Amino acid sequence: MTREEIKSAILNMFKEIFEIDNPGLDDNLREMYQFDSIDAIELIREIERLVGSELNLEEKDQAMGIRTINQIIMYVESLFEARSIRVN
Repeated sequence: MTREEIKSAILNMFKEIFEIDNPGLDDNLREMYQFDSIDAIELIREIERLVGSELNLEEKDQAMGIRTINQIIMYVESLFEARSIRVN
């Protein structure tokens, strides 16, 4: 997936699942949208669906520190890169 495709998928996820329309890419999700730990767990599930595999414990721990859409995009990019390296 390209960065733009990932961004589009993440923004659509926020609109459809979390009912947050057009969040600022650098907005702190917890402060601006009351994004809590339950939302973060749901986000992890959706990221797993997006990348097509379950995240390991270390990857889940990294996800729990994410605060912005831009961080989510970079995180998902890193997951795709890591999985393509493992396949080769």
